[in-house]
Amino acid sequence: MIINDPNLPHSKRPDVLARFGTFLRDRFSLEEDKEEEAAIIQSISRGIEFRGINLWTLIFAIFIASIGLNVNSTAVIIGAMLISPLMGPIMGIGLGIGINDLTMIQQALKNLSIAVFISLLTSTIYFFISPLHIAQSELLARTSPTVWDAFIAFFGGLAGIVAGSRRDKITNVVPGVAIATALMPPICTAGYGLASGNLYYFAGAFYLFLINSVCISLATFLIVRFLGYHQKQYPTPDTERRVRNTIWIAVLIVVVPSSYLGYQIVRKTIFEQNTKRFVTNECNFQYRQVVNYMAHFNRKQSSVELTLVGEPFPKDSITFLRAKMPAYGLGDASLVVKQGSFKDTEIDVDALKNSLTDQVIKYSQSSIARKDHTIDSLRRYIDLTQSTHLPVADLRNELKTLLPDVQTFTAARSLVMNANKATPDTVMLVYATFSRRHTKSERQRIEKWLQSRTKSKRIKLLIE
Repeated sequence: MIINDPNLPHSKRPDVLARFGTFLRDRFSLEEDKEEEAAIIQSISRGIEFRGINLWTLIFAIFIASIGLNVNSTAVIIGAMLISPLMGPIMGIGLGIGINDLTMIQQALKNLSIAVFISLLTSTIYFFISPLHIAQSELLARTSPTVWDAFIAFFGGLAGIVAGSRRDKITNVVPGVAIATALMPPICTAGYGLASGNLYYFAGAFYLFLINSVCISLATFLIVRFLGYHQKQYPTPDTERRVRNTIWIAVLIVVVPSSYLGYQIVRKTIFEQNTKRFVTNECNFQYRQVVNYMAHFNRKQSSVELTLVGEPFPKDSITFLRAKMPAYGLGDASLVVKQGSFKDTEIDVDALKNSLTDQVIKYSQSSIARKDHTIDSLRRYIDLTQSTHLPVADLRNELKTLLPDVQTFTAARSLVMNANKATPDTVMLVYATFSRRHTKSERQRIEKWLQSRTKSKRIKLLIE
């Protein structure tokens, strides 16, 4: 037949497709350098049991991770994840499900429960006796799990079991999987939630640990089935059905809530980006300036809040501005314009300074030139004085020793012009931010320390 004529171009297509398929199978094959099935099962089984050295290693790793979260040290947290033995029973559950070994599943679940209990108890005790009770950024990052955490744990679990099934172990994969899947920090954060009585932190962190555990076990199960490991027979069909139903329930518990949380984070991010574009493109006014804007995302009713300085904004102009919001994906959001009162409003000081400067330029270029000259002179004097006499870095480190919750700190000798005096006064201006609100006595303590340390009688302390 003509269709089988080898002289026709289309008759060569099956050969090309066959060679391409062979090329792909050769490139992505997992059969090369594969370890014996019995050796892999034995290796994973050894990591399931939590007793002796495994248990002590877990306790030490929990203490290290808790300290890292407490002092907000990423390096310490990574170190704790590298020595954590929590991966053993989690991979054991996936392997047991993959080869239908009910005894291995039960043993892995039992040891994982013991490990979780010991981990929660250890971290709770540490955070209960620790003098540092502030939730740092590394700790807060483990309280809001999303679907991306599930993806990370799943692909990390795939990498871990594939590397573990090789005859020549890939030494850099297992540490990378331990860091990426991050089993240790969530369980420590859950302990912090128990110690501080914050059930929201406990629930979020423990759910993140559950996500990581289920996804690693699922990845192990899929690779074991893909490699064609010998499967045992369950004692009864009812047992097999219960195991399968449990797997699906666990996957749904992980995927559905985390997907919803991830979807909300995506919506919030898009809303904030749209708000930024809207303010940048549409809020350039002639006689008024936007000194601050806030994007308040809410599932029911989001809002965009503008803070203005300058001439009052007419109501019809506000209506016109609202009409432009749908073009930026903000049609369902409300617009709130604040002007004239800045109580309870966070104002960008730099933006306010620029706005006022722009207004003054409209009336007197020469006056601005004189003021700029004066400001430059004062800045040079302040910079010279600060660099000569004020070791800001040393002051910051000393203050951090007294109050570990300090976040930012700066100090400078400033000139204050009095309307009734011809000569300026020198004031030590100190600005600092802390992660908690301080009492009046603590503020006085800081001022006395600054007076003693800087040999300055006049201290102006600004704390946020």
